[in-house]
Amino acid sequence: MRTLSLTAYAKVNLALDILGRRADGYHTMRMVMQAVSLGDTVTVTETAGGFALLAEGLELPPDRKTMEQQAAEAFFAALGRPVPGLEVRLEKKVPAYAGLGGGSADVAAVLRCLRRLYCPEMPLSELEAVGARVGSDVPFCLRGGTCLAEGRGEVLTDLPPLPPCEIVLCKPDFGLPTPALFARVDGGDLGRRPDVDGMAAALARGDLDAVAARLGNVFETVLTGEEGAAVADIRRTLLDCGALGTVMSGSGPTVFGLFRDAAAAREAARTLSERYAQTYLARPVQKFPETV
Repeated sequence: MRTLSLTAYAKVNLALDILGRRADGYHTMRMVMQAVSLGDTVTVTETAGGFALLAEGLELPPDRKTMEQQAAEAFFAALGRPVPGLEVRLEKKVPAYAGLGGGSADVAAVLRCLRRLYCPEMPLSELEAVGARVGSDVPFCLRGGTCLAEGRGEVLTDLPPLPPCEIVLCKPDFGLPTPALFARVDGGDLGRRPDVDGMAAALARGDLDAVAARLGNVFETVLTGEEGAAVADIRRTLLDCGALGTVMSGSGPTVFGLFRDAAAAREAARTLSERYAQTYLARPVQKFPETV
């Protein structure tokens, strides 16, 4: 019986800019994305027949295929063969509706498992093309590391790695579905744009302070007053505890801070966890071994 477990690593956005809405309904993005060590565990097992997704505490859509099933079907369609019976088990740690790409990471981990089990010779570019048919963040979650992401997020360019650091992540007690945030962006005033090129240059120099100084996310400009207050409270706490810089990740509401000092990061996580249950310590994750 074929079976494999992999970690589905979350992502953060060091810089996130939206250049406009496309004719196909998607938005043109320009982002710097970073994989982090917070992750779910995804196990794929071949079974006698059918597709099953098992995830404790996760509400599954009753009347449509899950993204995991869509990914499996797209993978085997690319191979030109029928989908075998598969059971996918998710052990969740990454919060949902958090701006951390947890759902995309799970889909990517399913595809990484299928590639290793059924077609290890498949080029990464082909696997990423399969992933892009399921979700815009899936190609990055297949690759990991540090990337410039353009197009709708699926056009990737590897960047030098984020220098070693500690990352504290904190999600307020509410979620922000991505489509709702994109709807607010359309026609809104996004104000000062993140310096994506400056971020890439700071990474090339290996300058953690310069990276922290250039953290930016245009989604922060379209938060409601209550949402913005929660994000600002977390950012203040992180900075008071010694973060070099802070920003909201993706469509939020999770906020993260970069720390050079591990003890300061642990203290920040402890302080925030007294008010926010979904607080995590993480580190940068480089490109996944099977994608190098």
